[in-house]
Amino acid sequence: MTEHIVIVGPGRVGLSLGYALLQVDAVGSLLYFGRRPEPPSHPIFNQGLADYQYGLERPGPETTGVVLTVSDRVLHEVSMALAARGAPPKGCPVLHTSGAWGADPLEPLHRAGYQVGTLHPLQSIANPLSGAERLTGSGFALSGEPEALVFARRIIGALGGRGITVPVSQRPLYHASAVFASNFLVVLLREAVRLFVEAGASEDEAEQALLALARGTLANAGELGLDQALTGPVKRGDVETVALHLRTLDREGARLYALLGRRALDLSREGLDPQSADSLEQLFDEAG
Repeated sequence: MTEHIVIVGPGRVGLSLGYALLQVDAVGSLLYFGRRPEPPSHPIFNQGLADYQYGLERPGPETTGVVLTVSDRVLHEVSMALAARGAPPKGCPVLHTSGAWGADPLEPLHRAGYQVGTLHPLQSIANPLSGAERLTGSGFALSGEPEALVFARRIIGALGGRGITVPVSQRPLYHASAVFASNFLVVLLREAVRLFVEAGASEDEAEQALLALARGTLANAGELGLDQALTGPVKRGDVETVALHLRTLDREGARLYALLGRRALDLSREGLDPQSADSLEQLFDEAG
């Protein structure tokens, strides 16, 4: 089936999704609606691969699906505005790409006759060019009505991805898991760089070295599984090294170390002698 897709919101996610679909030749036409008179600078528009329209109109009769890639705070507002443009073209569903929300923000569109659902890419999209590459083969969280899910799965299939059904009631929990795996990973790396710089490295030296370490850890996790990829002093039951770390860190750093260390201990306890495990637990309790 040739897709004729409308994307509302030419931001990082919207541009990445459209560019990824174009690169795999999955769309016959692609139209963006945006809130600025001119489209953003991007190969999609610079090379004439997609059309851009200022404002918001009813999708054309050939449209096979609409994707709202606007921010969460305006999702309901945009849904109301699109619903006010009239009934959908026959068989045209609407998806949004928010991670935390189910289809509730799309209720105005549901009342207008659209089948509604969600398509959240489980991927870090910081750049609208590299984001297209990252979407290929990624996981996507799905929920919604049947026709919307069929459209979502066509998109995912074209990108070689994996659709994961997440019940609406569990969307916040799912999205929190994504924050841990992506956003907080960056926070932890920034904290690691800060400590390395305090130890005497330059900012660039610290960042490059620790990113290489992180890439190696992720590679190990992919090859061996998460449990086998865990290494370090907690995994070894090295009480003296952990105690040295906690004495060296400032109070906030020690509390964060202790919180994460306790989770590492939970994963490692089965392979540790009971005395070492108890000593580590006591250290984390005192620091936390």
